Amino acid sequence: MNKNYEMIETSVKGQVGLIELNRPKVLNALNRQMVSEVLSAMEAYDENADIKVIILAGKGRAFAAGADIDEMMDADAVSMETLNQFTDWDRLAWIKKPVIGAVHGFALGGAFELALCCDMLFAAENAEFGFPEVNLGVMPGAGGTQRLTKLVGKTKAMEWILSGKRISAKDALHHGIINSTFAEEVLMEETLKFADTIANQAPIAVRLIKESILKAVDYPLYEGMQYERKNFYMLFATEDQKEGMRAFKEKRKPDFKGK
Repeated sequence: MNKNYEMIETSVKGQVGLIELNRPKVLNALNRQMVSEVLSAMEAYDENADIKVIILAGKGRAFAAGADIDEMMDADAVSMETLNQFTDWDRLAWIKKPVIGAVHGFALGGAFELALCCDMLFAAENAEFGFPEVNLGVMPGAGGTQRLTKLVGKTKAMEWILSGKRISAKDALHHGIINSTFAEEVLMEETLKFADTIANQAPIAVRLIKESILKAVDYPLYEGMQYERKNFYMLFATEDQKEGMRAFKEKRKPDFKGK
């Protein structure tokens, strides 16, 4: 793991790779370098056989305040299109291992989009989410209109993105944006506990389950079922499948090897 990151901090907790946004003086405002470093760290964890789950969190008072306005204020359409900065965001969707976001304080604008790139989200009870871009004369550009709409449906996405109003953790939980809420002081502890549960499952099965669920978001039912079926059959070529079923019959805990 590259230790020369400037915008993030990485650490390993057992089988869990932790990435923390680390620009606390500007409330972890996202700039291109930070997103690039997050992607680099995620890809490194994804390739590391000892890491089974990835957690994304923010240091300081908040997960992140959103995109760094100074970086975009004087940009024009052609330069933005030529820069093609969202390629890094696209690659975040290619990570095969489960990614869990732990959000405290707030996740606004680009930070909310980064949170929505996670497979699951745990949040502090006082956390807030939102897309305030409309107040700046722009709109979400890294997937916000798409991912939020797929999660909550057209009408709520319209309400929240057009008004720019904040979404409380309670409302985010109610509408299925996040999985669970916790008191802020135990958020990371609970997130790590859940990550450890997943980390002890059969790694290949975990990756193929993630892959199949993500296909369900975009595929029609029949095509999704065919995709699921092929992944199901594929798992019968793994040693972990034999070990898991043997352990069940022998009434013992399985020893999965990721093979």
